[in-house]
Amino acid sequence: MDIRELSMEELKSYLISGGEKSFRAAQIYSWLHQKLVTDIDEMTNIPAGLREKLKQDYEIAPFEVADVLTSSLDGTSKYLFRLKDGNVIESVLMKYKHGNSVCISTQVGCRMGCRFCASTLDGLERNLEVSEMLEEIYLIQRLSGERVSNIVLMGSGEPLDNFDNVISFVKRISDENGLHISQRNITISTCGLVENICRLADLNLQITLALSLHAADDETRRELMPVAKRYTITEILEACSYFFEKTGRRISFEYSLVAGVNDTPEEAEKLAALLKGRNCHVNLIPVNPIKERDYRKSERQNIIKFKNHLEKNGINVTIRREMGSDIQGACGQLRKSYLEKEAEKEVLS
Repeated sequence: MDIRELSMEELKSYLISGGEKSFRAAQIYSWLHQKLVTDIDEMTNIPAGLREKLKQDYEIAPFEVADVLTSSLDGTSKYLFRLKDGNVIESVLMKYKHGNSVCISTQVGCRMGCRFCASTLDGLERNLEVSEMLEEIYLIQRLSGERVSNIVLMGSGEPLDNFDNVISFVKRISDENGLHISQRNITISTCGLVENICRLADLNLQITLALSLHAADDETRRELMPVAKRYTITEILEACSYFFEKTGRRISFEYSLVAGVNDTPEEAEKLAALLKGRNCHVNLIPVNPIKERDYRKSERQNIIKFKNHLEKNGINVTIRREMGSDIQGACGQLRKSYLEKEAEKEVLS
């Protein structure tokens, strides 16, 4: 078991049960979550005997870098990390004037089936552990030598489908004894798991909730997102209202624009009517095409028209800056191509 799975209190309990002083927990925790060591022997102020016991009972399992692509357009870096069990996941480092933002995966693969996403093409392999989500951030900081200031849980996987581990991750990464990244700088994306949106609201975390909406009516949404067969837009918006009531945090609605499907003036009108009067923000996303689907990116003029229509109706809206478009920037693309190459190697061998 990776020792970074332990909370501070769990670490204290472990030490006390073994006859060690409880103050050692803070020292060990600092090495793990502030200095980001990858070897227990690097903990130089921990007695050698205790280090040996830690190594007997736990491990630190850093990822291997299977591949990294860096955009020549904007400096975005997309990492493919190999986990201890051989699975691979993607993480993305995006550099902005206001700081470094990292988009992390929460699962190996995904079972939500969204039609425009490469992450879900091979289904769900497993959930990521807390220590693995932490390592996505920690390794990128070690590789870049720069602090991460913003985190987006919007990579491979549905974060609220890995609810308990994701919540533990948020608490650990925002802990003042660790990297202490403000919860207000953490965004959790979901395709709309209603029950878990309400569970999240009840925790009253100060994170931003991003709802992957992508359509203003249930029929179109079901075409794009199979999960929409489980929850209607009305049910999802009621859960979002509950989240806002409990936390006071404005909801962000993600809307991927697909040419001829959901980018028409009629769709803009329906979306404006749906969201009118809500304290929300709409993030328009020009869809990044994947070869397995025939969806096309909206024309720039249609994207602008869509944005203008929402603004005329008093809705706060932005067009997401396209990051890493020259490096398989869409979620799941790099992992998918890597798995295909590995499969070809096996056939040839």
